[in-house]
Amino acid sequence: NDSLEVALAVNADGLHVGQDDLPVTEARKFIPIDMLLGCSVMTVKEAIKAKKDGADYLGVGAIFSTATKESSKAVGLKSIKDIKKSVDLPIVAIGGINKNNLNDVIDAGADSAAVISAIMGAENIEKATKELINIFGEK
Repeated sequence: NDSLEVALAVNADGLHVGQDDLPVTEARKFIPIDMLLGCSVMTVKEAIKAKKDGADYLGVGAIFSTATKESSKAVGLKSIKDIKKSVDLPIVAIGGINKNNLNDVIDAGADSAAVISAIMGAENIEKATKELINIFGEK
């Protein structure tokens, strides 16, 4: 996730950094050219800076409130729309996303979604995963 050292040690496909982690410009200096670099953002200003600094994609959120990361402020669906209009990078929406709101997230412009509790909190993890995949497949 946000550990440059681990990403390099395991030859990961990517590294993802947050606003309080290693800056995108610094991470870009150390990772191989073919390693994806993502950056978490909440605002258009942060998104524009992340793109300028070399991010390949943006993690936007928390879109909805989530028990997984209670300290995250929900930024809502409008943040996806605003960021999508401002930068031409893929957007991964994160935070409180589940089968009941995934269509709204996609309709707002997210290219993908990261989920934790919608799967890990499910009684049947396989079924929950397939339901989310099917929602994306229908779009």
